[in-house]
Amino acid sequence: MRNVQTLIVIVGLVFTLSANAENNEAPKVMNKIEPLPRDLEIELALSALPPHFRDNATVYTLNPDEGFEVARKGTNGFHAFVARTGDDAFRGSWPLMEYRDDILYPISFDKAGTGAQMQVFFDIADMQAKGTPPGELKRIIKDRYKTGYYKAPERAGISYMLSPVLRTYTNPDESDSVATANIPHVMYYAPNVSNEDIGGKPGSLYPFLILPGPHGYIIQLLGLTERTAVNKEYEEMLAKLCKIKEVWCLPKPKGQ
Repeated sequence: MRNVQTLIVIVGLVFTLSANAENNEAPKVMNKIEPLPRDLEIELALSALPPHFRDNATVYTLNPDEGFEVARKGTNGFHAFVARTGDDAFRGSWPLMEYRDDILYPISFDKAGTGAQMQVFFDIADMQAKGTPPGELKRIIKDRYKTGYYKAPERAGISYMLSPVLRTYTNPDESDSVATANIPHVMYYAPNVSNEDIGGKPGSLYPFLILPGPHGYIIQLLGLTERTAVNKEYEEMLAKLCKIKEVWCLPKPKGQ
């Protein structure tokens, strides 16, 4: 989705997004993205989708020297990948000085989203792989949004972000602070819709809107029961990620 950042800020108030101080530490390796183990990256990408879409979805892996590459061609019109530099890094006026190596952004798009929202992620990965300086890339992406280079989806559609783990910017409109979260959710394309139109209330468990404008989304969070089931299904995957980077460990709920 374009910019889960606002969602993270909102849901963080409910699910205590920011837990450990180390979650906000800047990574030591800033400019080189170390690829995930291929099988783990594919599993993480597919975790963004519901089970009945996974077998026939197109899956991409990131080649840090080239950008996203097709790991498996699908047939059902859904596309899944793990962004290591999300589109939210290009919001706000703060300077993007370096590329982080700890962003983890599993996301999927249907056919309507591949020619719109998804293209932003692929352009970012491509330009980053070619050596575009972070500040310059931020300027390019912001200009493209401003000029309408990135179009809104042509029809109603859906982007799944059902993965049990997500690490990205908490409030990119204001700063470069990041955190790790467990907020599986579904996003519906809602160009030029407002919360007033749908009666949405940010911070509630009912659908609400983020990023009002051409690239807006209506967000539906998974309930506690569903979220617990997702966490259980991917226990082994989460353990592997946690072993690779401590900041990819899910924050423990308060009281534990």
